Amino acid sequence: MSRVRGPRRLRRLERKVLAAASVAALSLTASGCVVVHGEREVLPATTRAEAARALAEFTDAYNKADKAYDSSLDAAYVTGALGAIDAARLKAGHVNSPGGNAAHTPLKLSDAKFTIPKKAGWPRWFLADAEGNKGGSARWLLVFTRDGLGAKWRAAYLTLVAPGAVPKFRTDADGWAEAVPAGAAGQVAPPAALSKVYAAYLKDGGGSFADGAYTSDWRAQRAKTAVRPGLATQYIDEPLTNGGCAPLALRTADGGALVFFATHHYQKQTAAAGTSVPTPNQSVRALTEGEIKQSLTMEFVSNQVALDPAQGASGGKITLLGRLQGLTGAQGG
Repeated sequence: MSRVRGPRRLRRLERKVLAAASVAALSLTASGCVVVHGEREVLPATTRAEAARALAEFTDAYNKADKAYDSSLDAAYVTGALGAIDAARLKAGHVNSPGGNAAHTPLKLSDAKFTIPKKAGWPRWFLADAEGNKGGSARWLLVFTRDGLGAKWRAAYLTLVAPGAVPKFRTDADGWAEAVPAGAAGQVAPPAALSKVYAAYLKDGGGSFADGAYTSDWRAQRAKTAVRPGLATQYIDEPLTNGGCAPLALRTADGGALVFFATHHYQKQTAAAGTSVPTPNQSVRALTEGEIKQSLTMEFVSNQVALDPAQGASGGKITLLGRLQGLTGAQGG
């Protein structure tokens, strides 16, 4: 599933990382008290071998859950935006097909490349970039996080991007990447602000984002569908930054940042008097509470990956490379 590359020195260093992390995390004083100070140590988040195991474990759990339409089978392996999207997808699948997914095709990830930042504090995290047997030629980008040495690695973000779209990262002599703090200045927008900036852009436009499928094209599509004969559609976009949806960013070789972030979206359809909202598909119906009469409000969670260039860089606009959205709930009215 993965290729482990690098000089012999790097492989020796990787074998010592977990041991070093354990030593750094627990220091026994003369009095016998345990002092936790791992949050101050700058260490690689994991080894490449452990990252490969985490990806394999996630894939196995994902396939079991998808085959059975049972979110309990992979709940321990997902979190954040991906966790919300995945749980809702499996819930809808179970409602419509209680016996499981008759169309299940196992997900296979190959040619995996791992970018592992060296940082202090929790959460620690890493990026897996793999080729999948679904999604055409797109590369699968999965961000794994954990909050402590004994915690399980969980996939928090999943986006699909075009081959060659992932930039080169800034790395040290041993191949470890550099994490960009959420509040770091020096880019068009700090990673912590990107969810809010994107939500504001979708509402009002502006010049922060480069044109593309997930920016100008999406806004144009919304404008076209906002008002139709007998049906009005409202869109509400909100930032999503709490818990597992906190943004995570890697420093690129050119001084910018590759940022993974999440957003919350609502789409409300209201039918004119005497008419009704168009009948939604069975997946929407499975997640809808209340009776659909003249209105339907759908709730979505979306995760994105963006190139956030350094201030003053040529072009100077944020480029969205990939976006994955899932319905998480609906309300009839």
